[in-house]
Amino acid sequence: MSTENEGTAVPPAPSAPPVPVESPAASEPPPPPHPDQPPSQAPAGAEPHDGFRSPPASAPGSHQAASPGPSAPDASWPPPPPPVGPSYGGDGSGGGWGSSYPPPAPKSGRGRGGVVAAILIAALVAGGLGGGLGYTLAKNNDESGSTTVSASDTGGSVKRDAGTVAGVAARALPSTVTIQAEGSNGEGGTGTGFVFDKQGHIVTNNHVVAEAVDGGKLSATFPDGKRYDAQVVGHAQGYDVAVIKLENAPSDLNPLPLGDSDKVAVGDSTIAIGAPFGLSNTVTTGIISAKNRPVASSDGSASSKASYMSALQTDASINPGNSGGPLLDAQGNVIGINSAIQSTSSGGFGGTGQAGSIGLGFAIPINQAEFVAKQLIETGKPVYARIGASVSLEETANGAKITEQGVSGSEPVEPGGPAAAAGLKPGDVITKLDDTVIDSGPTLIGEIWTHKPGDKVTLTYERGGKQHTTDLTLGSKTGDD
Repeated sequence: MSTENEGTAVPPAPSAPPVPVESPAASEPPPPPHPDQPPSQAPAGAEPHDGFRSPPASAPGSHQAASPGPSAPDASWPPPPPPVGPSYGGDGSGGGWGSSYPPPAPKSGRGRGGVVAAILIAALVAGGLGGGLGYTLAKNNDESGSTTVSASDTGGSVKRDAGTVAGVAARALPSTVTIQAEGSNGEGGTGTGFVFDKQGHIVTNNHVVAEAVDGGKLSATFPDGKRYDAQVVGHAQGYDVAVIKLENAPSDLNPLPLGDSDKVAVGDSTIAIGAPFGLSNTVTTGIISAKNRPVASSDGSASSKASYMSALQTDASINPGNSGGPLLDAQGNVIGINSAIQSTSSGGFGGTGQAGSIGLGFAIPINQAEFVAKQLIETGKPVYARIGASVSLEETANGAKITEQGVSGSEPVEPGGPAAAAGLKPGDVITKLDDTVIDSGPTLIGEIWTHKPGDKVTLTYERGGKQHTTDLTLGSKTGDD
């Protein structure tokens, strides 16, 4: 998946979240997690990956992903599932990607696990926007000059400006949909999407519609209750972006305006729309609490392939079911796609067992998502940028190391590929891509995927204790296989 940056320096990755202790007696409920406590992260494996040359996915358990072994697997893409970290549109314990509907009793051996996102770097800046009750003040005509509240002047006279949260929500809600995806096995979940164009294309997350890709059912319901069957036009596992198209789409669709995620600043107001835990048409507010957060996620299943993003971080409340919904700025422009959350280990909501928001949400920047969506509409397949070298997925704070051995016996630096042309060799440790600090392989992958094939970038790397720089033109890879 993807993220953005608060500056060029990126802090080292935090450690894994502590295992929750057993709750004390009912009379003494455990205190909520402190908002300033950073999320932690489980160690990852050290398998090589360049965005398209990766080891086979290991077989994680229902909640914890197993670290990949040292052997180099097949050269298929994308990489193996990351370690357990933030929960992503899932239940944090191996449940569904979205909020289940109607909330059935959990089934053993469920086909898809809850998405787990490994936050490589994380920080929290709390903030939010509040609502208020409008009322009219009437001045008393007595000699005291006191001011009183006139209840008779409230109600229908309330007016809300277009720039308020209520005004933005009123304009955006009619262009959002609640998506229900059902697999051929009858299992499914709820997510969110938004109108991308007047032809009926809806943008959402790949993990929202994944159940319906092969022989499943898909539908989209607007806030006015109108429901449409839909088909998957294209989906990108690595980016976690998908496009669906409404069948018999109405002629009065209003696409949401797209903003410029590159111009988003930390502290900017945000508005998130979605269906948390199946509660459609929910609006929450917050701020951009950080940019360029490296996040990796997968559904935790044995066959899972990881997604990487350099995400916008927000404290707007995002929960399972918000996945795929728009993250808006204060003017109502889409700046990101809500995709993942850092959550407590396995907290529940209403008996669903799904973990919820603790104020750390992550959205795919819209500049990247727009490019991917257009590719999917045009060709049905995603196109990824790549450097043509295998890098270690081990979590370190030192950089992304080009492995000594490639995948399935292949060369670690592809002969004639972009990295080879730029003079990179096995053992080199990449520490910067342009001005962005690279602390690990997953961070490098996320940053590469914010670019397009053919883009020229400058890599800073270390070899033999000395620092070097080289210019590299990114190559391309079509499709997720």
